[in-house]
Amino acid sequence: MELHTTHQAVSAFPSRRRRLLKNHENLMFWVQVLADIGAALLLLLLLTYLKIDSLPMQYRFLGVIVVISMFGIYTARGVYRQSASYWRTALRIAVAWGLCLVLWLFLGFITKTTDLFSREVVLIWAPIVLLVQLLNSITLAYLNRQYKARYAKPIPTLVIGQSNIAHHLIKSLNSNSWLRDRVIGIVQSYEDTLDSTPTSREKSTLPILGNIASLRGIIKEHNIKRIYIALPLSESEQIEGLHIDLLDQNVDVIWAPDIFAMNLLNHSVREVAGVPLISLNESPLTASRVPMILKNAMDKTCATLGLIALAPLFLVIAILIKRSSPGPVFYQQNRTGFDGQIFKVYKFRSMKLHDDAEVVQQATKEDPRITKIGKFIRRTSIDELPQLINVLNGTMSLVGPRPHAVSHNNYYSDKIDAYLARHRIKPGITGLAQIRGFRGETETLDKMERRVEYDLAYINNWSLALDIKILIKTPVSLFAKDIY
Repeated sequence: MELHTTHQAVSAFPSRRRRLLKNHENLMFWVQVLADIGAALLLLLLLTYLKIDSLPMQYRFLGVIVVISMFGIYTARGVYRQSASYWRTALRIAVAWGLCLVLWLFLGFITKTTDLFSREVVLIWAPIVLLVQLLNSITLAYLNRQYKARYAKPIPTLVIGQSNIAHHLIKSLNSNSWLRDRVIGIVQSYEDTLDSTPTSREKSTLPILGNIASLRGIIKEHNIKRIYIALPLSESEQIEGLHIDLLDQNVDVIWAPDIFAMNLLNHSVREVAGVPLISLNESPLTASRVPMILKNAMDKTCATLGLIALAPLFLVIAILIKRSSPGPVFYQQNRTGFDGQIFKVYKFRSMKLHDDAEVVQQATKEDPRITKIGKFIRRTSIDELPQLINVLNGTMSLVGPRPHAVSHNNYYSDKIDAYLARHRIKPGITGLAQIRGFRGETETLDKMERRVEYDLAYINNWSLALDIKILIKTPVSLFAKDIY
């Protein structure tokens, strides 16, 4: 009855509803923020005073902009994320500081005030502040570790569940020097109790202290102060019951939903009106337009330059194909592209003309349909170069999952989980799977599964830098395995 009354009291004040997604900054976060912003501001004022012997209005105004912009950019980019290593933190600081400098330069350009500032002051100030921030980061991390080791009492913690996310959570909590949580044991869920021999799960050296039925006794015996619920979605009905049962136990209860047991695509977390939204499957085209605009611009530019540069090679290959066997120079085939749309892919014809079958047969090593010049252009992947035309007309990208024949999609979509998720991004001439050795013929289901894994990994980790890396590695990969 008390719980019902509390719920009514909360709902009676909708204007005071709390956000569900909150930033949990601790004291160390604020120390780092104030130390870095304070260093930037004080050094700016000090160098200005030493150079000009006064503090003109434009420098004081710049100081205000420094404080506001650094706080906004540094917190937005997660510079002070405490799970990061020294090198990752240093990289984040450098990138965030660079963004601040670019922002101030842009503001000075549009307001035509760059001439009001001493270039000597700015050129000395910018690198010194970066160095001071890096020293701040190292020093504060060291002091924090020393304080935690000598004075801070660890928080006895339990993890409920034995899924992969549970064991990953245990490892992360116990190895993170920033956190006071110390997991001392595992509590089995009802499903874990029934299935006592999980073969696909990670092993943990921590003891299993019991199951959910004995949870109250475990909390009392080990003086537990924090509990992480890391159950798969198949056991989600237990979560509400655990929450209600632990309300009177004076312990922090934290839910870590095991969504990663599913095949996720470009997953993210955001909120609308205070409600957390977890994107389990989202196309990068939908999630972020600006990077994809840059990707399309790079595609069109490189495709245009490539077609111009390769025109003499195209002419030679066309002559050799016409002399090898009767038929057209280019071969067109229906392929499945972005969002499941069917398009015509262009390739140099490498086979003798034959009737199209309802089920497309992949070429093999000793395929009699392949011509002499066809064998060469397939081995060197020259037959794929006309797909630069597909890049220009927007049906393909330079980098992405390779487009498969429609019949192959129909066949593999029933045999491989998340196979069709490959179509959430434009197909490419080359891709991550291709530079990792999964090019050409896929003789077994296992090989196709591995190709799909790399395709999904590419989508989940996409960036322009990754595209450039794949393009650079593609010529090397052509010699790693023969293609027929």
